[in-house]
Amino acid sequence: MLAAAARQQVLPGAVIIDGNENPLGPSRAARDAATAMIPLGGRYLDNLTTDLTASFAQMEGLNPEQVQFFPGSSNPLRFAVLAFTSPKASYVTADPGYEAGLYAAEAASARIVKVPLTKSYAHDVKAMIASAPDAGLFYICSPNNPTGTLTSHSDIEYLVENKPKGSVVMVDEAYIHFCGAPTVMDLVKAGKDVIVLRTFSKLYGMAGLRCGAVAARKDLMEKISDIAGWNAMPITAVAAAQASLKDAQLVPERRRINATIRQETCEWLDRGGYSYIPSEANFFQLDTKRPGKDVIEAMARQGVNIGRVWPIMPTHVRITVGTREEMLRFQEAFRKVMTGAVRVVAPHTVAKARLLHDGAFPA
Repeated sequence: MLAAAARQQVLPGAVIIDGNENPLGPSRAARDAATAMIPLGGRYLDNLTTDLTASFAQMEGLNPEQVQFFPGSSNPLRFAVLAFTSPKASYVTADPGYEAGLYAAEAASARIVKVPLTKSYAHDVKAMIASAPDAGLFYICSPNNPTGTLTSHSDIEYLVENKPKGSVVMVDEAYIHFCGAPTVMDLVKAGKDVIVLRTFSKLYGMAGLRCGAVAARKDLMEKISDIAGWNAMPITAVAAAQASLKDAQLVPERRRINATIRQETCEWLDRGGYSYIPSEANFFQLDTKRPGKDVIEAMARQGVNIGRVWPIMPTHVRITVGTREEMLRFQEAFRKVMTGAVRVVAPHTVAKARLLHDGAFPA
């Protein structure tokens, strides 16, 4: 919903670095596997999902009953929130943080508790615990969206061991492949009240194919499944995901590519004196020193679509790391905005000007 709204006025040939997608797309093996599956698209082929579940579980040292696949990881995020929050069980998240769980919490009529990040942009787990003795679910995204910063394994362990009885901790590891930080799958293996989310949308480049996984203790998984109901997977996504898992070089190679381009971009920002939050993911937050929404509009008029603004940080915009060529176009457009070569105009002013030009808005 948010990404769609941000892309309503994409110019032809625009650089699209606003959705944390991977511009490399699926690997060649994944593309071939998905293409080969198309003739069978009239079948559900649940056995393929069973095979993928077994492969993923083996890689992570889990039992297959502790893993379930969904079309993307936002769906199980929402299902888990619906399963573990209620008018009596709060939803606790970071601010800024990924918003999908907020909408599910609203649907569950749960109290929503937003806790500011620490000075190092990690989740403040002690403040999260203190803020919600009635918590049903704590949501941790690490690396965090939108800051790209990590919350340590030890902090997550502290949260798990000191949270209110009966609550669960959900750890969204959508971007973990970009940094190689320790996973918390070991907490799932240890039988803790932990739910881990993974996705093939980011490093694996399969955002449009929709494939994600949730890992949890059997009884927690059953509660999520009760909300989710029958869950048919796109067979092209399953085939592409299976092929991706078999490529041992895919994760380290794409991690290297992303880190290299991100570092080059940050070095350019450093030379220009621009401020940003150091990131461990395929995006970063850039301080525009002025209303971020105005800068987003000015960049879009130059054919460069950048990410959105979070209310708690109104002068920061999220930038997805694209290809080297895309980031060079980003640099040129951003330089023009910041030096005044391109005038920053508030979005509502631009909209009025367009209506005036079309003769549809009274002077």
